[in-house]
Amino acid sequence: MEINILYDDGFEDSVDQDWLESVAQQALLSEGQDDAEMGILITGQDRIRELHKEYMDEDTPTDVLSFAMREKSPEGTPDFVFPEGEAIHLGEVIISFPQAEIQASEHNHPIKKEVTILLIHGVLHLLGYDHDGPVQQSKMQDRESAILKLAEGGPKCGF
Repeated sequence: MEINILYDDGFEDSVDQDWLESVAQQALLSEGQDDAEMGILITGQDRIRELHKEYMDEDTPTDVLSFAMREKSPEGTPDFVFPEGEAIHLGEVIISFPQAEIQASEHNHPIKKEVTILLIHGVLHLLGYDHDGPVQQSKMQDRESAILKLAEGGPKCGF
C-alpha cells in the first residue's frame, strides 16, 4: 500500500504525514484494499475553490474533493485496465485545512478528528461510495462511522 502525501505551501506543518498515512491505511484496510495506492493533498481555500469550480462547476470553497481513477466507464465501453500484479491507483483526496479548522470549531471537536472524517469520506468516494440518494447516503454514512470508530481507537490515528 502506498499513500503519497503532498502539502501546498504554508500547510506543511498543519497535519502530521505519518498520522495522515495511518488514517488512510485504516480506511483502505477496513474496505479490504490492501494493495492500493492513493494521493492526499492538504491545501487552502483558494486552491480547493479553484478545483471545485473547474471540476464541479461550483464557485465556492469546500472541505474535501475526491478524484477517483476507478470511475465507472460509460455503458457500452470497457473499464480502464490496470496492469496485473501492481497496486491499483485509486485517485486523489484533496482536503482544505482552513475549512477543516472551521468545521472542527463548529462541531466542537479537535482538528484531527475533522481531518479524519474528511479523509475517510474522501477515501470512500475513491472506492465508489456515493451519497446521491438516501440509500447510498445511509450506506456511506454507516461505513464512515464504522471506520471513524476504528481510527479513534488506533494507536497512530487516535485523537
